[in-house]
Amino acid sequence: MVVIESVIKSNPLGRWYIELSDTLKEEGEQGSMEICLDINEYAQKIEIMGQEYGGDVEVAWSSEDNVTPEQINEVRMQIMAYEAEIEAKKQEETHMPDGTPNFNA
Repeated sequence: MVVIESVIKSNPLGRWYIELSDTLKEEGEQGSMEICLDINEYAQKIEIMGQEYGGDVEVAWSSEDNVTPEQINEVRMQIMAYEAEIEAKKQEETHMPDGTPNFNA
């Protein structure tokens, strides 16, 4: 299993971003580090990085000292909204509009 470090950072303008690091790769090696400006980009890059390891990925979260609690909360809220959206799409694929299971899916 690979551990992907996800560090919330803040740029000089006060905008948060997430830096991903593949702990099994050497620094500077292709794909060892990625920058994500939003949660959709983050999810895509985690998936791409994880494909190399058959999806066997653990994410370790942290934040730099200059990141505010508000920024951390914003990241958390975006993650929750993203997960809810994914769950709703799965529900649409497996259920009819009235909520009953779709056995053809």
